[in-house]
Amino acid sequence: MHPPGADTVLVRHGDVNTKSNRVKRYMEDVLAENLEALLADRSVPGDVERRWNRPLVHTDEAHVEAATDAVTDAFGVVSASPVLTTSTEKDEILETLATTARKRYDGGSFAVDARRADKRLPYGSDDLAREGGTAIWEAVEDEFEPEVDLDDPDLTFGVEVREDFAFVYLESVPGPGGLPLGAQERVIAMVSGGIDSPVAAYEMMKRGCPIVPVYVDLGDYGGVDHEARAMETVRTLSRYAPNFDTQVYRVPGGEAVELLVESMEQGRMLSLRRFFYRAAETLAERIDAHGIVTGEAVGQKSSQTVQNLGVTSRVTSLPIHRPLLTRDKQDIVAQAREIDTFTDSTIDAGCNRVAPDRAETNARLEPLLEAEPDGLLELAEEAARDAELVEP
Repeated sequence: MHPPGADTVLVRHGDVNTKSNRVKRYMEDVLAENLEALLADRSVPGDVERRWNRPLVHTDEAHVEAATDAVTDAFGVVSASPVLTTSTEKDEILETLATTARKRYDGGSFAVDARRADKRLPYGSDDLAREGGTAIWEAVEDEFEPEVDLDDPDLTFGVEVREDFAFVYLESVPGPGGLPLGAQERVIAMVSGGIDSPVAAYEMMKRGCPIVPVYVDLGDYGGVDHEARAMETVRTLSRYAPNFDTQVYRVPGGEAVELLVESMEQGRMLSLRRFFYRAAETLAERIDAHGIVTGEAVGQKSSQTVQNLGVTSRVTSLPIHRPLLTRDKQDIVAQAREIDTFTDSTIDAGCNRVAPDRAETNARLEPLLEAEPDGLLELAEEAARDAELVEP
């Protein structure tokens, strides 16, 4: 819900504010570019005004809520509100609150949340909240008996007073937070199409890292459905980053899987992960990526015990980022539903046939290397060089 006549979206960021002025200015510019791209991709009319601390999106009332929805999908945005803009004169703010109340407040409890950024103004936040509450009360008391509830109101009237304008709003829509996408270096995102890997990729995007999705084709042990779900989850992630290239590198892994299945039982899944990581490292050198992202979480699978994670990580000199490392499965599933990757991640696929009957949970590197077929890592490097770029 928005105030009548609202034609602007007030954008709030969080971690960007912790940076030096020079870095903050750079990140705000990156955020503005991303906001423009999201609006354009969704055909929402709007112009982004690059303001210190509070970017604004100017649109029209018919599109102000669609613009708010687009803005709150941008990484780095903590929240956004469709607002009605007025001057910093207290009387004008009070009149705007009263007008908004007459149109939008029709019963239940209310509160006023007022914030003043410019300490030079001749009134404080508490004064504005108190007098704003009085203005709202008087605006509607002839229609019904209003009720003030400062702890859990049915409707909150927000006022944010900046240096040159004041903004009145009725809702604050949460965004993902984090840093603007593109504020950090890009990373390889291993995408299997399962529930975890797209959420992990999203979390790295949330910290400002553009992703380079990499899918390993498992040959007869993967199949069309296995690849389809991976591609669909990347397609979903790309909607959050329309100005970034999210084409997928498809790495041929069928030969390696066949080799492992035929020659190795104990530790097979660990050696397969070592294949994945070496292929990712080789590709990263080719495309100038600076890390590998996986959806692994401690203890979620036999290959993801602390011991096994340590063993598999040693195959690469690149950092392996595991943003889901300590997350519970139900939390990961909930986030997958929220970012809309869950449904496509649950398509049945045949990749479970790679796993041996007996899982290794406490591997040691030397015995694993002795059991591993010769030339596996060279095969990974060759597969990375043969990787092809495909549209998700």
